[in-house]
Amino acid sequence: MHFKQPEILYFLFLLIVPILVHLFQLRRFKTSYFTNVRFLKELAVQTRKSSKIKKRLLLATRLLLLTCAIIAFSQPFFEAKDSQNASNEMYIILDNSFSMQAKGKKGELLKRAVQELLENTPENAQFSLLTNTENYWNTDIKSAKSALQNLKYSATPFELSSIMAKVKVHKSAHKKDIVIISDAVGLTENDIKNIDSEEKPYFIIPEAEQKNNISIDSVYINQTLENFYEISVNLSAYGEDFKPVSTALYNQNKLIAKTIINFDSKKKKINFTIPKEAFHGYVSIEDNGLTYDNRLFFSISKNKKTNVISIGEPEKSNFLSRIYTSAEFNYSNYSISSLDYNSLEKQNTIILNELNEIPQALQTTLKAFVSKGGNLVVIPSEKSSISNLNSFLGNFGKVQFNNWKTESKLITKINFDHPLFSGVFENKITNFQYPKTNSSFDISSPYPAVLSYEDQSTFVTAIQNPTAGITIFSAPINSNNSNFQQSPLIVPLFYKIAQNNQKTGVNALTIGNNQPYFVDVLLTKDAILEVKGNEDSFIPIQQILNNKVKLTFNDFPETAGNYSVFDKKEQVENLSFNYKRTESDLSKVNTNVVSDFKTADTISTIFNTLQTERTDSQIWKWFVIFALLFLALEIAIIKFVK
Repeated sequence: MHFKQPEILYFLFLLIVPILVHLFQLRRFKTSYFTNVRFLKELAVQTRKSSKIKKRLLLATRLLLLTCAIIAFSQPFFEAKDSQNASNEMYIILDNSFSMQAKGKKGELLKRAVQELLENTPENAQFSLLTNTENYWNTDIKSAKSALQNLKYSATPFELSSIMAKVKVHKSAHKKDIVIISDAVGLTENDIKNIDSEEKPYFIIPEAEQKNNISIDSVYINQTLENFYEISVNLSAYGEDFKPVSTALYNQNKLIAKTIINFDSKKKKINFTIPKEAFHGYVSIEDNGLTYDNRLFFSISKNKKTNVISIGEPEKSNFLSRIYTSAEFNYSNYSISSLDYNSLEKQNTIILNELNEIPQALQTTLKAFVSKGGNLVVIPSEKSSISNLNSFLGNFGKVQFNNWKTESKLITKINFDHPLFSGVFENKITNFQYPKTNSSFDISSPYPAVLSYEDQSTFVTAIQNPTAGITIFSAPINSNNSNFQQSPLIVPLFYKIAQNNQKTGVNALTIGNNQPYFVDVLLTKDAILEVKGNEDSFIPIQQILNNKVKLTFNDFPETAGNYSVFDKKEQVENLSFNYKRTESDLSKVNTNVVSDFKTADTISTIFNTLQTERTDSQIWKWFVIFALLFLALEIAIIKFVK
């Protein structure tokens, strides 16, 4: 037991006063004469004995009364179990990622968590509130009420490690109490491994009752017909026992097509046929799971011809003219001696077809061409200078040519997951007529191979960077050295190479990917492009590149939807933005990683626990009550004890 005013205990010496009064109290007796005292003798003894008991009782009650009064004024208390952390600062981390749209017993998890904070946080409690994107330092529930009520779901995934890093660097003279409210979807051990052992947080993990969810993953052009596009939509189902789902396709908010999907497997693909013209709309589904992944916005630009040029001997480039037809491409071929360097910056794709030497002037031009988003293809000649090739390729990546080998090898492996083969194959082909090369260079490359030989060495590789694609062959593909020109692989490969990074397919950007986007527009020096949607607009980071503008969006826009690029009041191009589909699988709840930490069901439980553990037990009131009881007891003794 501790005392707030221990010096008052010195007044306990006053207890000697009633003792002295009791010991030295003298009473004068009046003598009365009786004719016969024989009958009063026994009565006198009894009266003297009862008087002694009464005085002792009064002494005890007065001593106890005075003792309780003195102790009460010294304010005794029992120290709290966790009193050393009574001055801790409170930090509340609230997960507002899309997975918190899931429904629990009392509604959507995020909305219920916000309601509990508003209802159960003490008005005098100071805390800092951190969400996926916003920070509110040193606030209280009244000040944070508006922010909590207007809190929206964030496209930024919940990354506990980065939020904890913010808490850690926030300067404070006190220790920290951390409350983390999250559904734990995607939570990993890496997220909690750096948590300070002295600041172990409390976890509140609301549980979703409905864990079934269907997500629209992607949209792409499956095939191009004469007057139509066949659009393929990929969907994923997470959970078990799904009911039929309604799927609809809209263009400019106008319903184009609608169908019902039965999920007999976890992955599903459906096709729509639309006119071969510009498209600016979305595909949507109706399910009982999360809502953020029920729409996928996409655009298809008006079909433009792709400019392709090959540099090399005409007789070795005839096969390219059969691939790059005039219906979709502006194709031309030049020998190195007749090449017009000024025409290169207008191209989308440049193919170096079996050049013995790449002149320095051409290397400089091509380096600038690639930096502005152009596609480059390098097909070596058997007489190519290895040092010349390696010096040139060193401008773009780490691909290097080694020895020339006259060894016949079969091309047997296709990297179906490579972006150059995206949407090309419906099924993975394992047995086909393998093309071959009679001679080839050894290539060292850290990048995934597009096509490989039977000995796992590289035939085609690609350097992918944010702005362009550089595709490199390890062998000449003329008819004397290879039969690759007769292979069915050659058409989709070169077709996709030419279209790489070009707006010839579906435009469906992902918010936060930070991949540059090129707009074909000629701007004046001080002109600025603006991106506008139905509800908001923003100005992206932009760089003028001759007849193009490179746009970088960072984390904009905040809301998925269809947008348009404007040059002042003139609409230049349509864009579509979507949220990342990283929150769709609600089965990824990982509560095991928080098993070593304290958990609670509600925020009120945590506040009550902290209040109980860190509040001293004041017991002076009990001593006041005892003092009053002894006072009442003294009065009763005086009145009733004879």
